Amino acid sequence: MKSISYILVLLFLSFTSAQEKTYTETEIEISELVDGSLIIPETGNKIDLVIIIAGSGPTNRNGNQNFLKSNNLKKLAESLAENDIASFRYDKRIVKQIKTGEVDVKSMRFEDFVSDAKDVITYFKDKNEFSNIYILGHSQGSLVGLLALDNNVTGFISIAGAGQDIGDVIIDQINNTARQFLGDTKKVVAILKTGQTTNKFPPELAAIFNIETQPFMISWMAYNPSTIIGESKTPTLIINGTKDLQVSVEEAKLLAKANPKAELKIIENMNHVLFTIEGDRLENSKSYGESFRKINTELMDSIVNFIKKK
Repeated sequence: MKSISYILVLLFLSFTSAQEKTYTETEIEISELVDGSLIIPETGNKIDLVIIIAGSGPTNRNGNQNFLKSNNLKKLAESLAENDIASFRYDKRIVKQIKTGEVDVKSMRFEDFVSDAKDVITYFKDKNEFSNIYILGHSQGSLVGLLALDNNVTGFISIAGAGQDIGDVIIDQINNTARQFLGDTKKVVAILKTGQTTNKFPPELAAIFNIETQPFMISWMAYNPSTIIGESKTPTLIINGTKDLQVSVEEAKLLAKANPKAELKIIENMNHVLFTIEGDRLENSKSYGESFRKINTELMDSIVNFIKKK
C-alpha cells in the first residue's frame, strides 16, 4: 500500500512539474501611452523576439476588449515561449487612455498606432538582447506592422490582415451582412476617401461611421495594404482562417498576390480570434468570449517554422 501511495505522489509531482511555467514574464513601459508584457523562455540563450500588435478597437495586450475575452494574444505569446521564442505584446494606447479617462477620439489618427509600433521596435533594437526581431500583426495590427517595418525587422507575420483599404473592406462586410445599406455605405466611404467628413448616413450605420471617429477612419483609409506589402522586402508570412467572420481568405490572397515572395497559409476552420471552429456561425461568434479555448495548433506550427528557418 505504501509503495502505491509513493508512486501516486511521484506521478503527481511529475504532472505538476510539467505544468510549471518555463518562462519569465515582465511588465515594461515603452512610453507614456504604451505598456506591455515581455515573455522570455528560460533557455539561457540569445533567442528571437516576436512583437505582437493587436487588432482594431480598445484591444489590450491579451487580445481582449469590453466584454470579449478570448485571451488569444496571451495564449499566442505563451505558445511561442513553449517553442523557445520570446515575445512582447502591448496594450493599444487607447486602453491606457480609457483607464486614465483621457480619451480624445477626435484627435486620434492611424499614424499614432504606427508610431507606437516603431517605438517598440526601437526599444528592443537598442537593448540588443535578441538575435532577431519579428513583427506579428493581427487584423488591423497587420497594416500597423507593415507601416512600422524597417531594417531592424527580420520577418513579418500577418494574421487576418486585410488586403484592401479599410473603406473597401467595410463595403464588402456590409454587402455580406446588411446588403440593404450597401448603397449608403458606398456613398459614405467615397466621401471619406476625399478627406471630408459627413453626417449623411442612416442611423443603423452610426456605429461604423460615427462623426467623431471619421477623421481616424479617413487616416486609416489612406493606406492600401496590398500596395505597401508589394513594396516590402522583408520576408513575410501571410495567414488567414477559413472560418474568419471579419476578414475573408480573399484578403490574404490579395496580400500574397501583391508580394509573390511571401508565404501564404490558409488554415481550415480557424476563426478571427485564432480558435478552431468545427460548428456553425453561432459557435464562431460565441468563441470571442470563450477564453477556455486553445490556439489553433496549425497556426503555431506555421509561425514557429517561419521563424526557425530564418
